[in-house]
Amino acid sequence: MANALRIDHVETSGKFKLDGGEWDVDNNIWIVGDDSEVYIIDAAHDAAPILEKVGDRKVKGILLTHGHNDHITVAPELSEKLDAPILLHPGDEMLWDETHHGIEHETMSDGQVFQIAGTDMTVLNTPGHSPGSVCLYLPEAKELFSGDTLFQGGPGATGRSYSSFDTIIDSLKTSILDLPAETIVRTGHGDHTTVGAEAPHLEEWIKRGY
Repeated sequence: MANALRIDHVETSGKFKLDGGEWDVDNNIWIVGDDSEVYIIDAAHDAAPILEKVGDRKVKGILLTHGHNDHITVAPELSEKLDAPILLHPGDEMLWDETHHGIEHETMSDGQVFQIAGTDMTVLNTPGHSPGSVCLYLPEAKELFSGDTLFQGGPGATGRSYSSFDTIIDSLKTSILDLPAETIVRTGHGDHTTVGAEAPHLEEWIKRGY
């Protein structure tokens, strides 16, 4: 009997830095797995509470939803302490280099599948917030980890370097909003939501332009 899927949540606080600006942010880190092994989704600001939540479980990988500094801050530290690979979509290599220049990591690709707790977790490349943004989808569990692609109330911000509003809308249309309505969306910041709660508002977002 396989251990049941469990999702643990850690929130950390720090600075998001891009294009010469700085903003105070609270980030969600998700630890997905069972009682013996997990994947960590995002590595924000402070390793200690993440390590505490992982406990003595084996970490199969540190999956980064995108390359903005507030999502990757402590990825190298976690990788070293947990002996776990870091995976990032190659579309965000330039963002990784701004924070961790010269530190190697592995890559993940659209459609790649990770197996955890007896179920599949699939990589969906959803560019827009950044070119290498991804969501991680567990169809059997009806869970989506959306990074900064989709929030409660709309798409992620696209007003900065390497981002595009038209692209994020296209990603939401083609990859996310047609998933089952009951799919829980666990976001990179703020409260979680569902696909069914957000999908009806697509035209509003397009009209308002953010």
